Amino acid sequence: MIILQSFEFTPANLVPLVASFAVDYGLKLIAAIIILLVSLWIIKKITRALDDIMTKKEIDPSLRSFLRSATGIILKVLLTISILTLVGLPMTSFIAVLGAAGLAIGLALSGTLQNFAGGVLILLIKPFKVGHFIEAQGFMGTVKEIQIFNTILQTPDNIIITIPNGALSTGSVTNYSINQTRRAQWVFGIAYGDNYQKARDILLKILEGDERVMKDPAPLIFLSELNDSSVDITVRAWAKSSEFWPLNFEIREKVYDAFAQGGINIPFPQMDVHLHQKK
Repeated sequence: MIILQSFEFTPANLVPLVASFAVDYGLKLIAAIIILLVSLWIIKKITRALDDIMTKKEIDPSLRSFLRSATGIILKVLLTISILTLVGLPMTSFIAVLGAAGLAIGLALSGTLQNFAGGVLILLIKPFKVGHFIEAQGFMGTVKEIQIFNTILQTPDNIIITIPNGALSTGSVTNYSINQTRRAQWVFGIAYGDNYQKARDILLKILEGDERVMKDPAPLIFLSELNDSSVDITVRAWAKSSEFWPLNFEIREKVYDAFAQGGINIPFPQMDVHLHQKK
């Protein structure tokens, strides 16, 4: 290490000083850059290999993404410390400064630490897993990754949303995929004067003809309400969660066509106005 003493800087003594500094630190800096690039490449290979091993061991995808993210961060922190040591930074001083700044950093990153703790809680409690379709924090989507600080959602229109784990672990989460079956419900209105029993038979025939509708529990059809302009019939049926949305939309189409063919009218809101002439 070069010890600078009090002397006058002149072109004659400045050139040897720069040359000495380049010899002492230039080679270390070049070596540090090379080691950094090679190490980053090795860390990338290690995380990929770890992911492949966990995949072969059939470890839960949620835990895989979390461990892969945590491993990458830990290895990069160790690499940073090693590079600083190689360059010549006194690690005792570095650790002392790091310890003094630890409290301030901890306070500044309290949200980040909360997200880390939230990620651990999600993996332990398992309110959802990778591949589940959930609704949380005002967003709906399929869980693509559970990372060390965030959870990645992919919406049905292919938009990626990042939600902090802290908010997910403490907020309400609606999981649409955790159960194998779901109950669908429709409300169909028919006009006053139409044959209710005929409409009910049409609805039952549609449900019985669709293989996606489960026989047990059996579908339920009942007259639910007498509205101002319609007689409302509620239909409930069970199906597999994976077939819920296609069934939900296609049943509406079938009912619309079947009612039209059977002479059942689907009313729209209307009002009768009676005018009385005052003599």
